[in-house]
Amino acid sequence: MDRSRMSVAHATMNDVDTTTPSLALHPFTVEDAERLLSGEVDPHDGWAGGYSFTDEPELLREFVRAVRMSGDPAPFGPYLVRLPDEGAAIGGVNLFGPLSDDGEIEFAFGLVPAARGRGLAEIVVGEALALVRANGGLVATAEAEIANLPARRVLERVGMGERSRTSESITYAIRF
Repeated sequence: MDRSRMSVAHATMNDVDTTTPSLALHPFTVEDAERLLSGEVDPHDGWAGGYSFTDEPELLREFVRAVRMSGDPAPFGPYLVRLPDEGAAIGGVNLFGPLSDDGEIEFAFGLVPAARGRGLAEIVVGEALALVRANGGLVATAEAEIANLPARRVLERVGMGERSRTSESITYAIRF
């Protein structure tokens, strides 16, 4: 079985890409972050639309710091989203692991504007939830701004329900 091309529901390692017919989730590692912080940029580091983690060094530093303080959250943590036949990332999903003592984990996702409206966000979220479930997660949560109707609809379509609400955002949850 080619583990680099299977659904995350069957993979529990953080060092292989998770590939569906529509997209690939690539684990973003501490080594990737340190390489980018040192100024060493690989052609695969590019993002569609010009966005890149290299534009947000504070996110890279925070990721490295969190891993050094709390350990590697693998198989949770950040993943880049790529289309299978293209090198540039079109988005990302971050599973803020490890799991809590109650088996809960929060995640966030996003796609560059050019990748939106094609059903890819639903696939990304579905694969993230499959990874959580396959690795012992009991509950996954995600927050969406009230004004971000597309993100809210994605979370609802994958079976997440409203857990709580503030004047600015809604927290969604799903129990496995």
